[in-house]
Amino acid sequence: MPGGRRGPSRQQLSRSALPSLQTLVGGSCGNGTGLRNRNGSAISLSAPPITALITPEPVRHCRIPELPLDSSLLFEFLFFIYLLVALFIQYINIYKTVWWYPYSHPASCTSLNFHLIDYHLAAFITVMLARRLVWALISEAGADKSFSWVLNSQASQMGATSVIHYMVLIMARLVLLTLCGWVLCWTLVNLFRSHSVLNLLFLGYPFGVYVPLCCFHQDSRAQPLPTDCGYLVQDQMVDDGAAGVGSLVKSKDFFSLLRESLKEQFNNPTSIPTHSCPLSPDLIRNEVECLKADFNRRIKEVLFNSLFSAYYVAFLPLCFVKSTQYYDMRWSCEHLIMVWINAFVMLTTQLLPPKYCDLLHRSAAHLGKWQKLEHGSYSNAPQHIWSESTIWPQGVLVRHSRCLYKAVGPYNVAVPSDVSHARFYFLFHRPLRLLNLLILIEGSVVCYQLYSLLRSEKWNHTLSMALILFCNYYVLFKLLRDRIVLGRAYSYPLNSYGLKAH
Repeated sequence: MPGGRRGPSRQQLSRSALPSLQTLVGGSCGNGTGLRNRNGSAISLSAPPITALITPEPVRHCRIPELPLDSSLLFEFLFFIYLLVALFIQYINIYKTVWWYPYSHPASCTSLNFHLIDYHLAAFITVMLARRLVWALISEAGADKSFSWVLNSQASQMGATSVIHYMVLIMARLVLLTLCGWVLCWTLVNLFRSHSVLNLLFLGYPFGVYVPLCCFHQDSRAQPLPTDCGYLVQDQMVDDGAAGVGSLVKSKDFFSLLRESLKEQFNNPTSIPTHSCPLSPDLIRNEVECLKADFNRRIKEVLFNSLFSAYYVAFLPLCFVKSTQYYDMRWSCEHLIMVWINAFVMLTTQLLPPKYCDLLHRSAAHLGKWQKLEHGSYSNAPQHIWSESTIWPQGVLVRHSRCLYKAVGPYNVAVPSDVSHARFYFLFHRPLRLLNLLILIEGSVVCYQLYSLLRSEKWNHTLSMALILFCNYYVLFKLLRDRIVLGRAYSYPLNSYGLKAH
């Protein structure tokens, strides 16, 4: 309108006068970068950091109930019984006879060719399978703890009953170790007399494989633990103090590492770390590193012990069969695979209980994940320079090592280029992923065995499947019980717990 007040022209509204999206979210300015005008000169803007304007969604943890878990001694006993049953089945598959023939036939006297069975080999295998049970019996009451208790107690306070109980406990351990050592030496001497050197090499093959594994494990043991991992020490480990941590930091020779690794294989580690919801990104990453090392150690123990059990139960008896003896190779190899899978599931269930999986899930929720994007995508969106001291919210774009990443989790403190962090989040950000995988494996084995039981035509096939199925039913029942309880616990609304966000 003529004579009226004119507004500002389009040329007067420069782009630098308008607040950009990067300034609104406190993006690049808070990370040491600025905006540039058309002439290319930098414009310094004092914007607050991204965490001051965008608060990440608080991490809330579900409270799971205390599920019953077999003690170390009970689990080793049940596991030893299962291995003995599997060994008995393998001997049936190898040395079966046609016992239903008329009595005039020489093979109808017994159901097995007992005269072909090497009892020294069977005794040797039984001792090797019982190694974990024997060690659990020896260390259940704690010989060193009992000895320290006797030393710390005054002579006037110790009664005759306590001294007798301690002496009987020590004598029982000595008798058990002496008996196992004598049986092992007796069987080895007789095997050396009756078999060739090539066959005897199969007796110690798993130990020869374990030595390289121990050498690879030496590097991880020689590295010092982070000082921020003090919350990973459980109550029963506090008494050891800094001496135990210092022993891990010091460099050790190969034989010391081999002795400690063999001790871990004999004894089932029941200590479970704790989670304290650290607020610092460095503490979160250190906790993830400690949990990752502990998880890898447990998985390595599961793999070695399951392969060890399957080797001595199903493979070693085949190595000592005479060339004139006929047996079903396919059925024996199938039995070997079944024993390995069942032993793997049983050991994984014991070493990775629901409480431990929930601990890994909580740590993964604090860690977060980054998704790598293609170059040129999201070119108009605000981008930031990744900082290791920042807790990044979900959906933020950052640049790290000349690549563009997008935050996936509600909390994101992981290193974008670290593949191990992404793998840790993928495995444990869903708390029931491992449990569902074990149920799928064990359920598939049970279904296949039921199918084989229905189609079996030989008496040894029917007997072997029926005996193994009883053991698998117990394992599958425990897995389904934990899945139902934990599924209800994790699906319960978090607001009803009354928990504070971390």
